[in-house]
Amino acid sequence: MKRIRWVIVLLLAVHTVWAQGWKAGVARTVITPKESQWMAGYAARTRPAEGKLHDLWAKALALEDEKGNRVVLVTTDLLGFPKKLSDQIRERLNRQFNLSKAQILLNSSHTHSGPVLAHALYDIYPLDSVELAKIDRYTRQLEDQIVTLVGQALKDLEPAELFAQNGVTRFQVNRRNNKEGSLREQTELKGPNDHAVPVIKVLDKAGKLKAIAFGYACHPTVLDQYQWSGDYVGFAQLELEKAHPGALALFFQGAAGDQNPMPRRTVPLARQHGRELAVAVDRVLEEPMRKLTAQVRTAYSEIDLPLAAPPSEAELTKTSQEGESYMKRWATRMLAEKRQGIPVLTHYPYPMQVWQLGDQPLLAFGGELVIEYAIACKKRFGPDLFVLGYSNDVMGYIPSATVLKEGGYEGASSQMVYGLPGLWDSTVPELIIQEINRLAGQAGVPSIK
Repeated sequence: MKRIRWVIVLLLAVHTVWAQGWKAGVARTVITPKESQWMAGYAARTRPAEGKLHDLWAKALALEDEKGNRVVLVTTDLLGFPKKLSDQIRERLNRQFNLSKAQILLNSSHTHSGPVLAHALYDIYPLDSVELAKIDRYTRQLEDQIVTLVGQALKDLEPAELFAQNGVTRFQVNRRNNKEGSLREQTELKGPNDHAVPVIKVLDKAGKLKAIAFGYACHPTVLDQYQWSGDYVGFAQLELEKAHPGALALFFQGAAGDQNPMPRRTVPLARQHGRELAVAVDRVLEEPMRKLTAQVRTAYSEIDLPLAAPPSEAELTKTSQEGESYMKRWATRMLAEKRQGIPVLTHYPYPMQVWQLGDQPLLAFGGELVIEYAIACKKRFGPDLFVLGYSNDVMGYIPSATVLKEGGYEGASSQMVYGLPGLWDSTVPELIIQEINRLAGQAGVPSIK
C-alpha cells in the first residue's frame, strides 16, 4: 500500500508540473485551389495555373501558458493576406474563440506560386468576370478553412514543452545590391542581410517532437512557372516532416522585402534551397535550445501611416497611355476613381504585433518588410529576437529610410503594383520603429540599448 501511495503522489506531482506548463495544439489543411485560376506574384504570367508541384497548406500552432493565456500562429502558402480577408478571419475567431487580434498571428510565406486572393493586386492581372468569380469563391472557402483550422488546433491543446533558438543559412541575397545575372562572377555579396533561421521546437508530454515552427527572411521566388507550390519553403517543410514523422513543420516569413534566393529559376534549385533550410533547422533541433517558461504576453496596434501626395491627373494620364500593362491598369483605375469623386487614400492602418513567449520575443509586421528593420530591431532587443514580415495584412512594401530615399521597386513603383495611390511618406520608417518599440515595452520585451 505504501508503494502504491508513493506512485500516486508521484503521478500527481508530474500532473501538476505539466498542468503548470505549456499546452500546444496543431492542425493543418490543404488550401490548393481545386480549379485552375490565376497565380499571384508575377505580372509576367500570361495564363492561369496548370497543375501542382506539391500541395499548398495552411497550418496552425496554438499555445496556452500556465495562466490560460492563448495565442495562435497561422502559417500559409500564400502571397499574403489582404486586409479585408484578414479582418474577416480575425473577427470570426474573436466571436467563436474569444481571441483578440493580439492573440492571432496570420503569416504568409509569400510564395509566388499560390493563388490570387480577392481584393489584392487586381491591377497586375488581366482578370475577366469568370476569373474574378473563381477568385471570390476560393477566398470565401479559404476564410472558412482558416477559421476551422484554428478551432482544430485549439481542440488539440495538450501538455507540451517549448524551446527556441536561432540557426543560420546563407542562400538569401540582397537583390537591390547584387545582380542575379552576375552572381557567379561576384567574389563578395553587397548590401544588408540577416541569415538567421529562427526555430521553435514543441515537444509533447512524452518528449516526442510535435511541431517545428521556423522562419527565414527570403522571397519564395525560385520558381516562376505555372504549377502550384510553396517554392523552396514548401520543399523545406516537406523535408522536415519526412525527417520527423508525426511532427508538423510550419514556416513563417521574415523581413524578406529585399531578399531573394540566389541562384534560382529551376525546380532542382527550389529543392536545394529547401533542403538547405531544412538542414539548418535540423541542426538547431539537435543542439541545445533555450527552454521557454510557460508565460505569454502580447501587444498589438494599427497605426495610420501617411502616404505622400498622389500623382497628378496629367501624370496618371501619361502612365495610362505609356506605362507597362499593370501600371496602365492602375493609372486607368485611379483616373476613373478620381472622376467619380472617390476620396484618395491618405493614410493606411498598418498592423504591428509583439509576442513574448517565455523569454523569446517575436515581433511581427505587416507588408513586405525590408531587412533593415530586422537589423534595427535586433540591435535594440538582441540577436535572439525573431522578426516576421508578411503578417496580418500585406498591403505593399515597407521600405526603410534608405530604400525610400533610393527609390526603385521596393521604395517606389511597387506601391502602385499593390494598388496604393502613391508612395509612403518620408516619416513612415521612424513611425514604425517608434511604435514597435512602444509595443515591445508593453509586452515586457527587454531592450539591450
